[in-house]
Amino acid sequence: MDINSRQKGARGERELANILKGYGYEESRRGQQYCGSNGDADVVGLSGIHIECKRVEKLNLDKAMEQAEHDRKENEKPAVFHRKDRKSWLVTMKLEDWMELFQAYEKQIQ
Repeated sequence: MDINSRQKGARGERELANILKGYGYEESRRGQQYCGSNGDADVVGLSGIHIECKRVEKLNLDKAMEQAEHDRKENEKPAVFHRKDRKSWLVTMKLEDWMELFQAYEKQIQ
């Protein structure tokens, strides 16, 4: 990984953390992996979600999901937040995790 891609990744992490803050998740910030720790989420601040943040043009989504799955804590659901240049942020999760979150949401609005 060269310096430019690392810098782009760091910018993506800061951008995503700021977007999450805009949704009211004030504690959102870059994880500690940039300090040399391994296994921390790229961005923290969403309870129960392990965020793998990818700001690249060509994403190996399977590899990114495997990394999120491997690095997550036991009580966290792995998710890949990703975007390309001039595109919107997307979130990829396993169907069963997404359904669990959606069913919990449905129970709240009934």
